[in-house]
Amino acid sequence: MTEARLDRGQGLALWRQIAGTLERDITSGLRLAGDKLPTEAALSAQFNVNRHTVRRALEALSARGLVRVEQGRGSFVAEDVLDYPLGGRTRFSETIRRQNREPQGRIIQLQEIQADSQVAEALGLKRGRAVVRVIRLGLADGRPILVGTHHFPLPRFNLLGEHLRQDPSITAGLSACGVPDYRRRVTRVTARMPTPEEAGLLEQSRTRPVLASEAINTDAKGEPVDFTLCCYAAGRVQIVVEGGA
Repeated sequence: MTEARLDRGQGLALWRQIAGTLERDITSGLRLAGDKLPTEAALSAQFNVNRHTVRRALEALSARGLVRVEQGRGSFVAEDVLDYPLGGRTRFSETIRRQNREPQGRIIQLQEIQADSQVAEALGLKRGRAVVRVIRLGLADGRPILVGTHHFPLPRFNLLGEHLRQDPSITAGLSACGVPDYRRRVTRVTARMPTPEEAGLLEQSRTRPVLASEAINTDAKGEPVDFTLCCYAAGRVQIVVEGGA
């Protein structure tokens, strides 16, 4: 970090000087997107000021979008916000690569369950029918950006779990099960607070909202193949609605 030297004369306010020092650390690349900043106590000691002065500096950087402050977790260098299009043909890996990021998927849970009324209606099944539920974490450059809970009807996709254990790509898994292409029929987007599990997976505070979506994907014949409940880390993703979404 830049050496902590403050002008304590009649010039610039101390909090502004601290904010300027931290900003130089960020813009020079000394601190990278996603890096956690020192605690308020550590910064207070470094600059020999009280916590209120440090807090005001961090609030100023947060207001400018350079820093994100998460209650209970600390302050972080803000990441560039990803555009995540919701169109008729949305593919996670393609979306991330188009923005020069490296996509990664991680299967968190894979199990057979009985469809509740919401899942059954979305997939055109009777309530209680067996489906495969897959909870998948999507990352960009190693940073989690979404948690997707997918539901696939059985017995049509009884081999999907086997494929996903080898390759966490939903698109590849569906292709291996005879669905080489699929399209999004409908999407609903809302904002809400995350569950403790979602906050943990997304590495964000429970007090920070997420963007939540419901989507039904269909095959070439219009048959539902996937009902997805997804939540996005709102501080890292902005939803872009494309034609046909």
